[in-house]
Amino acid sequence: MTRYKIAVLDDYQNVALSYADWTPVSEYADVEIFSDHLHEPEQVISRLLPFDIVCVMRERTPLPAEILSKLSNLKLIVSTGFRNASIDTKAAGEIGIEIINTGYRDHGALELTWALLMAIAKHIPQENANFRAGGWQQMVGGDLKGKTLGILGLGNLGSKIAGVAKVFDMNVIAWSQNLTEEKAAAAGVKYVDKETLFRESDYLTILMVLSDRSRGIVAAGDLDLMKPTAYLINTSRGPLVDEEALIKALTEKRIAGAALDVFDKEPLDADHPFRKLSNVLATPHIGFVTEDTYHVFFTDMVNSLLEWFSSKAV
Repeated sequence: MTRYKIAVLDDYQNVALSYADWTPVSEYADVEIFSDHLHEPEQVISRLLPFDIVCVMRERTPLPAEILSKLSNLKLIVSTGFRNASIDTKAAGEIGIEIINTGYRDHGALELTWALLMAIAKHIPQENANFRAGGWQQMVGGDLKGKTLGILGLGNLGSKIAGVAKVFDMNVIAWSQNLTEEKAAAAGVKYVDKETLFRESDYLTILMVLSDRSRGIVAAGDLDLMKPTAYLINTSRGPLVDEEALIKALTEKRIAGAALDVFDKEPLDADHPFRKLSNVLATPHIGFVTEDTYHVFFTDMVNSLLEWFSSKAV
């Protein structure tokens, strides 16, 4: 019987083996876990060349054609999530590499988006740091009631965020390239044009899928329209926002701040400005990193591997 070699990439917390029972997989394959991240394509190729199967966490290590074409042993990619835009599926198909996707749980992004909004509005990180340093009240928290939440991208997640905002008695407005007044009304949200979205929002959250069409959809001119008291929240994808323009706006205090979970390059460089700006609240892309989601990811990964082994044994 053929014995396979499996690489599990970017297991940052080193928990892949604890969220599912990999024992049945060991009958067919040797599994190696990598908790570090490699940026350079040459390093990725060198690491993965010996492996028959690669298990990837969605959109952590990109697998473009230039990498896939060099992995002569690779037969299967198992990716977490329904889709993984960082895999060149066309190239994989042409080479003969199979791709299997796992299930997903989408509540993590909803919860983190609201957690970041609340934390930045109430200055929770600053007050916690002050408290731990022996201090007491230092800042005055912002209000949500009566303020305007702008949603850029009123899809499934955006509609749920709108529902949460209404619990806090916020006004909710939305815009996206495909949004209509009818769709917005169905979600109980006021449809506005893009300029109005940026002008009127006190908190503006980005909830869009990254595509060629949406890349850079938040440009310097859009940020210029925002109130100096407004906050930008991005839990979707970093490249939706012009990063340099956002850094400039934050550095010059032209907006009050930003809460970010996603970045152009991940992991973020140690000396990146986002790590130093006092008006940035940032987390390391943890929106989907939840216990429920990880159980789904790794259980489905194991089951997919076992089904694939079974198909090859016929």
